[in-house]
Amino acid sequence: MNNIDHVSQNIENEINSNDVMLFMKGTPVFPQCGFSARVVDILTKVGVKFGSVNVLESDEMREGIKKFSNWPTIPQLYVKKEFIGGCDIISEMFESGELLEMLNTKGIEVNPS
Repeated sequence: MNNIDHVSQNIENEINSNDVMLFMKGTPVFPQCGFSARVVDILTKVGVKFGSVNVLESDEMREGIKKFSNWPTIPQLYVKKEFIGGCDIISEMFESGELLEMLNTKGIEVNPS
């Protein structure tokens, strides 16, 4: 298995084992970019549990997730194995109420603050 297959497999494992999965720069406690921090803030506000992968820990993962989703930027949010989008999309969905609605529709437990 070459590295790309291995990285794709890791990405799929993460997405499959977390209903809400965020690929980000840094960690939820210490985001390493403003866009990642914004998405963590939104997910915290809607009160949803989420898994995260720090793409800065691995160049392969950072490049791999972009190829996997065919999306050029990080952070990237997945809900129930479906790619939702990056910071701008998540921000817009949050402000319109669409994010909370989508999480509810998909049966994800939320506890808005």
